[in-house]
Amino acid sequence: MRIVHIAVPGQRSEVKLVALATPWTRRMGLSAPILNAPMGGVAGGMLASAVSAAGGLGMIGVGSSGSVSLLKREAEHPRKAGLPFGIGLLDWAMTREPALLDAALSAEPMLISVSFGDDWAWIGRVRDAGIATATQVSDVTEARRAVDAGVDVIVARGAEGGGHGEAKVGTLPLLEGVLDAISHPVLAAGGISSARGLAAVLAAGASGAWLGTAFAACTESLASDRSREAMLRAAETDTVTTSVFDVALGYDWPSRFGERVLRNDFWERWSGREEALASDTAARSALATAIAAGDHRVAHVDAGQGVGLLSEVRPAAKVVARLCTGATELLSSW
Repeated sequence: MRIVHIAVPGQRSEVKLVALATPWTRRMGLSAPILNAPMGGVAGGMLASAVSAAGGLGMIGVGSSGSVSLLKREAEHPRKAGLPFGIGLLDWAMTREPALLDAALSAEPMLISVSFGDDWAWIGRVRDAGIATATQVSDVTEARRAVDAGVDVIVARGAEGGGHGEAKVGTLPLLEGVLDAISHPVLAAGGISSARGLAAVLAAGASGAWLGTAFAACTESLASDRSREAMLRAAETDTVTTSVFDVALGYDWPSRFGERVLRNDFWERWSGREEALASDTAARSALATAIAAGDHRVAHVDAGQGVGLLSEVRPAAKVVARLCTGATELLSSW
């Protein structure tokens, strides 16, 4: 164990981080077993830079409405700072826009994750570029399939996770099954928002944690202030998994990947009525207007079941430091 001093831009004092290592993080040169999930519209270059500067691996997300220009713009933040980073892509979006993979490779990240699809053709190009590969899985069969296809790192994403994914199995049972089934590094994802959660998955054998909601409310995220306020008000029971917002926005998400969001009035009105919503131009227009205005009675906020543990807006460095220090204390006490 060692203490790492991290200078946080815009703050007078440094953040002290207790370095917490796993075999995988040592190989990757990280001092914290933490990655921020590549949340589209939230995980930009500033958040990725802050997480990497704190010892983890910051991920840039290219989400449902992502583009090559967005990827290039956000990747410049960690590149200019000389920091390692990763990029997360959507399989179906990459099929629609193949140039996304070209742009990701050109950005020279440490890790590229491609998830939510069944095409593994991207793996060879990424590995040939000397970049590590990762993908998110929701059951043991998917994990085995990904390993057989040549993926380096498996992200076991449990049903508690915010945003999109197949809500098949809870995080801990999924993690246990995947760890028993494969020998590759496995990152745990879904509902991990505290030091206790980090300690639990590391004790189970995870190589690290892939956290979304815990970083979504950070000062460096691309989330709006109103989105942060909505997350801070929410309890762990305030999330639902739905396709309502994808239907309303016309996103091409495969139907099996639901989206965990904070429940709101729009969801209450349209849940179970997705076919009617698809042809209701007034309702769809109202959602677009609400998103622009930050009205979260209508606009959605992605959040996992760990959202109830958020208590304040913090810089990412402080989040990483609290997670590592708390997890170290818990693991040492055990």
